Amino acid sequence: MPRSITAFSNPLVKHVRQLREKRHRRDARQFLAEGLRILTEAREAGRLPEHLFYAGDMAGHPLVTALVEATEAAGGEAIETTADILSKLSGKDNPGAVVGVYAEFAVALDQLDRDRAPIWLVAERLRDPGNLGTILRTADAVGAGGLILIGECVDPFSVEAVRASMGALFTVPVARTEWAAFEAWLRSGPGQLVGLSLDTEFDYQAPRYEAPTFLLTGNEAQGMPDAMAAACDLLVKIPMLGKADSLNAAVATAVMAYEVLNQRRR
Repeated sequence: MPRSITAFSNPLVKHVRQLREKRHRRDARQFLAEGLRILTEAREAGRLPEHLFYAGDMAGHPLVTALVEATEAAGGEAIETTADILSKLSGKDNPGAVVGVYAEFAVALDQLDRDRAPIWLVAERLRDPGNLGTILRTADAVGAGGLILIGECVDPFSVEAVRASMGALFTVPVARTEWAAFEAWLRSGPGQLVGLSLDTEFDYQAPRYEAPTFLLTGNEAQGMPDAMAAACDLLVKIPMLGKADSLNAAVATAVMAYEVLNQRRR
């Protein structure tokens, strides 16, 4: 049976608010997701919150009811609250109808099955949570096996990244590792490493990509280090016909991912 919390001083409310900060997420191994669409996507993917906060005036909504029932059936707690508290939890002036507290679900590199899909996305030192979320959405859209984050990337469990992923965080496996470990794992089995680079004249539509294809996107500002570029089986470039010299990292990743997907479809 859901309980009601209406006081800002409630210890659980204070704890959940702190999860917007990386160090508290790391210590608690929990993160926040907000919005009816994202939490429903998570439920359909088999991910349920440990605590589910929902606005009292949404109690009769069928998707909220389904979330409450599934959360409680899985041993979680459903909590009816106010719009003001939801705003404090989410950090938005106009919060969604629901906020969920989830346990982090890390995937180790050696748990990934490279035969799971013909396309994989790899990002190195990605800094922008919006880019990370968008790349996750692209991974979901093209049926990628997962997203592998190399080095000091933005936290995929940050509120901003979760929001930008529009639920894809719950459907796409995410592994975090360092370059040396990734390179050793990649070379232990089949896989073509394709780097997106400005320092090549090889057009991205020219090759026929081998499965599984690992698409490597470098840091937004600096691109990938020379050693990583040298380790790629192939460097390709998306043509720029205007004055801009490059695409946004997430956009470039999407263009490349769909080129690989279209080759598979043909």
